[in-house]
Amino acid sequence: MTSSTKVLDGGWGWAIVAASFMAQFLAYGSPQSVGVLYPEWLHTYQEGKGMTAWVGSLVAGVGLIASPICSACVDNFGARPVTLFSGVMVAGGLMLSAFAPNVQFLIFSYGIVVGLGCGLVYAATLTITCQYFDKRRGLALGIVTTGTSVGAFIYATAQNELIVLYGLDGCLLIIGAMALNLMACSGFMRPLNMPGYYLKQKAALERNTEEQLFVKPPFDDLKIAVGSAATTPEKPLTVKELLITIDAKDLSIQTEKKEGHLAGLAIVKAIKKKQKAYSKYMQSLYEILQDQEMLAFCIAIFLFSLGAFPPVLFVEDVAQSGGLIEEVSVIPLVSIGAIATCIGKLALGILVDIKWINGVYLYAFTMLAAGLVLLFIPITKSYVGLQILTAILGFFSGNWSLTSYITTKIVGLDRLTQAHGILMFFGGFGIMLGPPVVGWFFDWTQSYDLAFYFSGICVLLGAFILFLLSLPCWNRRPSENDKPEVQYTSTCDKVASVA
Repeated sequence: MTSSTKVLDGGWGWAIVAASFMAQFLAYGSPQSVGVLYPEWLHTYQEGKGMTAWVGSLVAGVGLIASPICSACVDNFGARPVTLFSGVMVAGGLMLSAFAPNVQFLIFSYGIVVGLGCGLVYAATLTITCQYFDKRRGLALGIVTTGTSVGAFIYATAQNELIVLYGLDGCLLIIGAMALNLMACSGFMRPLNMPGYYLKQKAALERNTEEQLFVKPPFDDLKIAVGSAATTPEKPLTVKELLITIDAKDLSIQTEKKEGHLAGLAIVKAIKKKQKAYSKYMQSLYEILQDQEMLAFCIAIFLFSLGAFPPVLFVEDVAQSGGLIEEVSVIPLVSIGAIATCIGKLALGILVDIKWINGVYLYAFTMLAAGLVLLFIPITKSYVGLQILTAILGFFSGNWSLTSYITTKIVGLDRLTQAHGILMFFGGFGIMLGPPVVGWFFDWTQSYDLAFYFSGICVLLGAFILFLLSLPCWNRRPSENDKPEVQYTSTCDKVASVA
C-alpha cells in the first residue's frame, strides 16, 4: 500500500496494540499461572509429580520450540486468520482439559494444543504490531508483551476463586469460554501488507490475467452436470474461483509451455535451486553457532530455563507440602512472581540502554542472583520468606527482555531472525525438561530440597559459562564490544527481536 507509511506510529496502530495486549492476556493468562492448577491435578488424578509436571512444561515450551513454524504461518496467512485459528485452539484445548480422564489426555489437550495456540498468538501479535509501528515500536511491543505478565497476575487469583466456586472442571470451562474472545481480538488486526499466500495467488493471477480474465472460458469447463438435456447458459468465473483454478493449474501451465526434455530440465533446475537455498540456510545456522559467545548464550538460556522455570509450576505445592500454608492464598505466589517479572522486564530493559553497562554481563548477573535465590528456597521455613524469594526470582526472570538486545550485539541485525529462533529452541527445550526433572526428584526423595538445589546449580553453571566465554581475552571481533546501533526496519522479518 502506498499510504502505509502515513499510518505508522499512531491512529489505528493503538487499536492494534490494545487488541494484541488482550490477545496475549487471554492466551497466556492460564498457562503462565498453571502453578495454581498443578496441586488440583495432583489431587484429582493421583499421578506422580514428574508425570503431572509435563502438562505445565509442554504448555510453556511447545510454543517456543515451534516458533519458526508459527512465524511461517503468520508470514503466509497473516495475523488475523492465525489469531482467529489460535483462539479456537486455546479455547478448545482448555475446554477439552475439563473432561480429561487422565494426565496423559491432559498433556495433549492442555500441554500441546493450548501451547501451540499460544505460540501462534505470540507470533501474530508481534508481527502485526511491528507492521503498524516504526519509531515507537519498542514502546508498542513493550505494552503488548506485558499482557502475559498481567494475565498471569490476574488469572492466578481468578482460577483460584473459580476452583473454589465451581471446581476444577468448571474453572477450565469458564477460562476456555473467555479465551474465545481471541477471535474478537483478531477482528481488529487489519493487515497493512498482503500476506505471502495471497501474494503468490496475486502473482499467479497477474501472469494469467489477459488469457483468463478477458477471454471467455471454454464451455466444457463450465458444465455443471455431464449429459444435461438443457443447454446451460455460460457464466464468467468469479475472481475467487479463478484464483483457485490458477493455483491448481499453475504448475501444469508452466510445464505445458516446455516440452519433453526441456520440461524435465526445468524441474531439475527448480529442485537444485531449493536445495541450494536450504544448504545456504543450514550453513548460516552453523556459522551462528560457531560464534563462541553465541554458543555460550544458547547454553546459558537452556540452563536458565531448565532451572528457573520450575518454581512457576511448583511454588504453590512447595508451600503446601512444606506446611507453610494449608491452601492457596488470596494473592497466590504465582501472582507475586508474575508482577515482579513485569517490573523486571521494564527495569532491566532500561538498564541495558545505559552506555557503560554490558548486556551480556548484566544477563549473567541476573542468572547469578536467580541461582542464589533458588538455593535459598529449600531452607526457607516461613510463607513470608517464600513470598520475598518468589518476588526476587520473578524480578530477575525478567531478563528475557534482554535476549534480543544481546543477540543483536553478538550476531548483528541481519542474522537476528535465525539466531532468535535458535535461542527460542534452546529456551523451549529447557522449559520442557525442567518441571519433569524437578518432579522426578520429588518422587525419588519425597522432598523438593534436592530438586531446587539442582535447579540453582544449573542456573549458576549457566551464569559462569556465559561470563567466562564472554570475556574480552578470547580476542573476538573488536566491533562486537561496541553497543550496537540498532536501526529497526518497517518490515517484520526481525519483529521477534524487540520483544
